[in-house]
Amino acid sequence: MKDLTDISALMSELGTRARAAASVLASADPAAKRAALEAAAEALLQGSDEVLAANARDLDYGRDKGLSDAMLDRLMLDQARIEGIAAGLRAVAAQEDPVGEELAAWQMPSGLNIRRVRTPLGVIGVIYESRPNVTADAGALCLKSGNAVILRGGSESFHSSGAIHACLVAGLRAAGLPEDAIQLVPTRDRAAVSHMLTMTDTIDVIVPRGGKGLVGLVQSEARVPVFAHLEGIVHIYIDAAADPQKTLDVVLNAKTRRTGICGAAECLLIHRDVVDTLGQGVIRALMDKGVEVRGDARLAHIDGLVPAGDDDWGREYLDMIIAARVVDTPGDAIAHIRQYGSQHTDCVLTEDAAVAERFFKELDSAILMHNASTQFADGGEFGMGAEIGIATGKMHARGPVGAAQLTSFKYLVSGDGTTRG
Repeated sequence: MKDLTDISALMSELGTRARAAASVLASADPAAKRAALEAAAEALLQGSDEVLAANARDLDYGRDKGLSDAMLDRLMLDQARIEGIAAGLRAVAAQEDPVGEELAAWQMPSGLNIRRVRTPLGVIGVIYESRPNVTADAGALCLKSGNAVILRGGSESFHSSGAIHACLVAGLRAAGLPEDAIQLVPTRDRAAVSHMLTMTDTIDVIVPRGGKGLVGLVQSEARVPVFAHLEGIVHIYIDAAADPQKTLDVVLNAKTRRTGICGAAECLLIHRDVVDTLGQGVIRALMDKGVEVRGDARLAHIDGLVPAGDDDWGREYLDMIIAARVVDTPGDAIAHIRQYGSQHTDCVLTEDAAVAERFFKELDSAILMHNASTQFADGGEFGMGAEIGIATGKMHARGPVGAAQLTSFKYLVSGDGTTRG
């Protein structure tokens, strides 16, 4: 490896090696990719002590930097989370290989037979912050979809990401696949991120995973195409026809299960007809769980409520805080989400099928849910084994980005000496 202080040369070398690996992966045997991921999962479990020791160093670093409890939770690994990462690797390994899948086929009057089949994107750059599990998820999904990947983890997860990456490389080596298929940028230097964003010759798409600052930087400065979501400003609308027990269960889970993930609920919209019954009960239950509820003037009569300010609408807290507002109609809830949402994930709680259908039709978030916790906004929970991110744009990939979403397609055209008149 070149001098780590020469970022331009370092990144150019990573890109060149990734491009060479991608040319091999594009036609790699699906069994070899599966074997690499199975071996990586086993290496991770066998090396869990080393991974935990590396994570302890990262947690110390994060505390010294003053990371919030929610951010430290994102960073933290324990034996159960390592086992979950290994299970994710095996789940991706077990999936059908998307490369070469026939998407459509048709015969033309000219005699041409045309097939549209999946093909890898090439080289993917993944830039992420404090969640070390992204190292495994991104590496696995890119490998499964026949893509090489350059991973640039955050400074907080530097050691954890390195330990997990070593397990992925061990899997590649065991399966006889190029070790350069999954590379990790070996420096905390932020210049590496800026350089990745301009590597149009060797990187085909960038996927950022992190907070608003990181994603905003990538979207504004990248010359390489980007799959991204800026924020997870997740709303839950409690309709007049909501079931009380379902509502209580879903809201508490959506807010408190893990506050630091992008699928965590950040704003409650409560129909005026159930404010003093269901709405008040849900707010009280959230407070009892330690959640600070910032409500509008129509909720001010609830003891313990914090008055909401203008900046509480359209805000991603990633903490034990939630905004709450009363709405008069389902249309008002939809209008609020259109104005303040981030087109990530939004949910309606109702037993009225017409209200649910309207919510689904009139909102354009990447994920819309009915009577289900927004914490399910996750590729693993969608049956994808894992995800490389949630895309909220409208080009190519949208919602959880799994292996299939990391492919493009090509046309295979066959004739029999066919000529055009």
